[in-house]
Amino acid sequence: MSIFSHRWLTNISAIDAAVWQQFFADNPFTDHAFLFALEQSQCVSAASGWQPQHLAIYQNDTLVALAPGYLKSHSYGEYVFDWAWAEAYQQHGLEYYPKWLSGSPFSPIEGQRLAIAHSHPEQVYQYITKTLTAQCEQQGWSGWHINFCSQQQVSQLTPHQGMHRIGVQFQWQNQNYATFDDFLAQLTARKRKVLKKERNKITQQNISIKWLQGEQITKAVMSQFCEFYQRTYLKRSGHMGYLNHDFFILLHALMADKLVIMHAIHAHEVVAATLSFKNNDTLYGRYWGAIAEIDCLHFELCYYQGIEYCIKHQLQCFHSGAQGEHKIARGFAPVFTHSVHAVMDATFSPAIADYLQRERQHMRIYHQQCTELLPFKIDN
Repeated sequence: MSIFSHRWLTNISAIDAAVWQQFFADNPFTDHAFLFALEQSQCVSAASGWQPQHLAIYQNDTLVALAPGYLKSHSYGEYVFDWAWAEAYQQHGLEYYPKWLSGSPFSPIEGQRLAIAHSHPEQVYQYITKTLTAQCEQQGWSGWHINFCSQQQVSQLTPHQGMHRIGVQFQWQNQNYATFDDFLAQLTARKRKVLKKERNKITQQNISIKWLQGEQITKAVMSQFCEFYQRTYLKRSGHMGYLNHDFFILLHALMADKLVIMHAIHAHEVVAATLSFKNNDTLYGRYWGAIAEIDCLHFELCYYQGIEYCIKHQLQCFHSGAQGEHKIARGFAPVFTHSVHAVMDATFSPAIADYLQRERQHMRIYHQQCTELLPFKIDN
């Protein structure tokens, strides 16, 4: 008999916030307040295809592990794309959904997905994977997926049916720069000229930038940002985005100290804004919205201002979200991301494993190619 037991939690309020934070200390996207805001606003729910199904592991009465989890009825908002797998299932008359996913909804941010506080974590990992597999088989879930986990967790999960997948994102690293000009000085002359030209266009168009933090972020500011976010999503994608007004208002109420809003102002009017999160060493640029088309404003507000902020506040990393090869020329270096996947179907599992092996080879080549395109001087 196992020394462990488990509970499935259909809302994060079933775990005290202080207890949760002991497991997930410094990543805003697994913060109890962030996940609570998603649930309370109904951005995640059975109706939205993100039904909360968090996993808690106990030894006797002691909580030893937690995993934020969701029962998914689609693959939207995950940033680790498995649409081809779902399509293959459908073509063979099989159901790919529901599936279980551990991750932070709508957030391609790496972090601790299975948070463990135990002297023998390998025993807990083994129990978790057995529990997930058994639950999938009992409930008819196609499989379990752990997105954007740490590489260390991959090594613990892959011996137990999990299959390793890698991706590439682009992040800016602070090399102890004192000013933005210090950063520019590390670029080749041609790339430095391009960046300066883009930034000068903002000045020439009489755009000013204002940073808001903590108490400076009011409920009205959050409401305005939500309007920008939804209007931009509607124009780009034909829908209002994954997040609603209630979510942003709850963020303001619960996490204002971890938020940074940047306004672009023209003729005394806010015309664009970004919403970022921060912790002790990283700025996470997450959401953007604008009500006007202004040349180079997206680059300025979403990239250069984030770099400026990190330099001023001595943050080590600027994580500007998923994808975007255009970030390379602006000093964002490729980094690997990791996820682990297990599918229950004995026919599809080997086929997906073969696909992932070939994809890993491709991603390593792609990472190297992106690295060679970085704009830094060769002697750096």
